[in-house]
Amino acid sequence: MPVLQRSVGHRLSVPWSEFAAQAPELAEFGAQRLAAVPAYLATVDDAGAPRVHPVTPIVGDGRLFLFMEPTSPKGDIFRRGMYALHCLVPDAHGTGGEFYIRGRGERIDTPHLRAVAAQAASYTPHDRYVLFELHIAEARCNGYGDVALPEPRSWQLDGIPQR
Repeated sequence: MPVLQRSVGHRLSVPWSEFAAQAPELAEFGAQRLAAVPAYLATVDDAGAPRVHPVTPIVGDGRLFLFMEPTSPKGDIFRRGMYALHCLVPDAHGTGGEFYIRGRGERIDTPHLRAVAAQAASYTPHDRYVLFELHIAEARCNGYGDVALPEPRSWQLDGIPQR
């Protein structure tokens, strides 16, 4: 089955399952870190100003989902498409390590995928919540000696220029 790639500006992004197929240890580390909520979603508003929002990411069925209120400013994802997501770091020592991804998000209106996301969620989403799927263009992790880090520690979708 062909992998659906979404452009991030001039770049591409892929579903969590494709990222996980290419970097399974990093994806597993990331899923564990993102489960320690909240994570922090960065978006850009219509004026180009950055915003940061606490979120509860959902990894399920090879996808990365976010539910949100329909009036949430996190809806910048719908308007601008781009995002960055960073896991919770519980203390100044970086306990547990860091995990960061960036890519492109899209609103999902499919009842089947909504049911998949709701089933995988650690809470019961309200019917009014809007669902987004986050596709990944880049992933990175970092640690400070208290946790084994996966190899590779960073991943970028083929064709994305190195920073």
